Amino acid sequence: MSRIDVFAIGKMKDKSLLSLMETYKKRLGWQFTLYEISDRDSKASQNQQILDKIDSLAYRFALDEKGKSLSSIAFSNLLSDKMTQGISRFQFMIGGADGLTPEVRESANALLAFGKQTWPHMMARVMLMEQIYRAQQIIQGHPYHRE
Repeated sequence: MSRIDVFAIGKMKDKSLLSLMETYKKRLGWQFTLYEISDRDSKASQNQQILDKIDSLAYRFALDEKGKSLSSIAFSNLLSDKMTQGISRFQFMIGGADGLTPEVRESANALLAFGKQTWPHMMARVMLMEQIYRAQQIIQGHPYHRE
């Protein structure tokens, strides 16, 4: 079974976004952990907390506006390919309003963007959860995703 870790700056307070996160978390068959890091800490402290939790055996994604934008199929194929190679843990890093430090971005195996637009970091969490769920469904051959 795959394991998903999401490191995110700030605490999700919006009840509607929290509800969506919970919906996808319940649907997800993979183990999921969200690590919320205080947005009151300095950016350096926030990013050091992420670096301290990184698993060197995991495949790591940093969400970054300069990252690569992947279709849902390409994203699911990437996860599936890594699973075939024996990787079962995936870690995603989402910065706060000021983004991630270069050290955190450099610790990632891939930079991932949700298109060319800039998204609020709280909304990016929900979008990431949906795409992880969608990837799982694609990998399992479930008809959730339509092309």
